[in-house]
Amino acid sequence: MIVAERKPLAEIVDMVKGHDKILVLACRGCVTVCSAGGEREAAILASLIRLGLQKIGSSAEVIEGSLVRQCDKEYIDAIDRWQGQYDAILSTACGVGVNFIANLRPGDNVYPALNTTFFGGSAQQGIWSEQCAGCGDCVLHLTGGLCPVARCAKSLMNGPCGGSVDGRCEIDRDVDCVWQLIYDRMGRLNRREELQAAAPIRDWSAAGHGGPRKQVRKDLTL
Repeated sequence: MIVAERKPLAEIVDMVKGHDKILVLACRGCVTVCSAGGEREAAILASLIRLGLQKIGSSAEVIEGSLVRQCDKEYIDAIDRWQGQYDAILSTACGVGVNFIANLRPGDNVYPALNTTFFGGSAQQGIWSEQCAGCGDCVLHLTGGLCPVARCAKSLMNGPCGGSVDGRCEIDRDVDCVWQLIYDRMGRLNRREELQAAAPIRDWSAAGHGGPRKQVRKDLTL
């Protein structure tokens, strides 16, 4: 899932302080799972904005709403139900949702309430860890299902650097060296000999270095 965290309140208040009617728009997708932008978080944020505006001698009518997802046109059309009730939308979706609303609502002021951080999963209660970089050229079949692009600080493709010690990354001794994890896992799977093959030079254009990416499934288009 996409993992995000709320921006500092002072930054959010500074974004919206010139508006009289603000719609804090929750997303019930990924950001709900990581407790950053769901309906509960949007309600809390709306209250904090009212207080934050009061502290700087300002005020605004702040209402709350939510969409199933903010990355799908059919759901964004539901914003019509709040027509006339806002002059700015504060989206608690990831950056994709903010972009989608801005694309589809060219006359609306749209602001991000969150910082989008990474693609990850829940490691334990209240902790999420990066697992995927969305690089567009997946190598997980070569590395036992563990991603060196996202989980190695240097995105190395042919084993660990010289800085790893006792299975820990040199950037932080609390971070596992993913290449040690890969090596151990491939051993358990009796596939360690596969690691002897040199990984090919990567084409990083698939990772966005060739411009914004798009995926087209002709079998699904109308």
